[in-house]
Amino acid sequence: MAPAALPMPDAFLLQAGYNATFVTLGSMLLGMAAGVTGTFLYLRKRSLISDALAHATLPGVGLAFLLMVALGGDGRSLPLLLAGAGLSALAGLLCVHLLSTRTRLPLDAAIGAVLSVSYGLGIVILTVIQALSAGRQAGLEGFLLGSAAGMLRSDALLIGFGGAAAALLAILFRRPLLLVAFDPGYAATRGVSPARTDLMLMVLVLAVTLTGLKVVGLILIVALLIIPPVAARLWSDRAGVVVAVAGGIGGAAGYGGAAASAMAPDLPTGAVIVLLAFAAFVISLLVGPVRGVIPQALRRARMRGHLDGAG
Repeated sequence: MAPAALPMPDAFLLQAGYNATFVTLGSMLLGMAAGVTGTFLYLRKRSLISDALAHATLPGVGLAFLLMVALGGDGRSLPLLLAGAGLSALAGLLCVHLLSTRTRLPLDAAIGAVLSVSYGLGIVILTVIQALSAGRQAGLEGFLLGSAAGMLRSDALLIGFGGAAAALLAILFRRPLLLVAFDPGYAATRGVSPARTDLMLMVLVLAVTLTGLKVVGLILIVALLIIPPVAARLWSDRAGVVVAVAGGIGGAAGYGGAAASAMAPDLPTGAVIVLLAFAAFVISLLVGPVRGVIPQALRRARMRGHLDGAG
């Protein structure tokens, strides 16, 4: 039987129960982490690497489940599933690096090859799992599109603390991340290693990806890493402001999506979160003071008026 829907005020005002409150706050922290971390990835022009990382987690989830079942467990331990996802994501990142540096494939082609093969392998493993009689395989599909409705408090705490830690580390190391994003050569002259900084950024993105699998799903977590920074860029030219606005948009989308999932448990959590982030992008595209369509049109109209008056 599906969980009963909750009244809208209760779901959005954190009055839907102890567990739902933890899930909503954890999703908000995850969204903030995705927005902040995704900003540095966007400024570094490496956004699509998050796509390869996310798709490369699926085989690891399936293999971790099979290993737990083989050892006599039920296969539903979230920390172990995330550990398997992390190992396979690291393998995928290594494949992207080797293909882009040791062959003549450009980076985007290497990313496309790794994400497609990883996703195909993961689907095959999940198909095998669904045919098993052992374990509790129901719910693994939630890693594809996200499912916050059935999360335990321990899962929400893991996601919330993971998201908060990733966001805090990104803010603490914002100076080297920004230096490398804007001018790797200058960063090297200041003693900041671009290679090590990129590695740190990949670790942060991996942490956000892993913690977001249960909430947003591997298919849509990349959208949560890209859309808030792109929307925030329409509001300011200052990197610090862009980071703050992106974190706010991601956090609001995570909060709203988890609350909507508590209100209507049949809704796919990840899809709702991404749609809310996209709504913020549309609003930013229209009214963003720096690059928004309406402010730019008004500035052009004022400029034409000044030129006509001067003529």
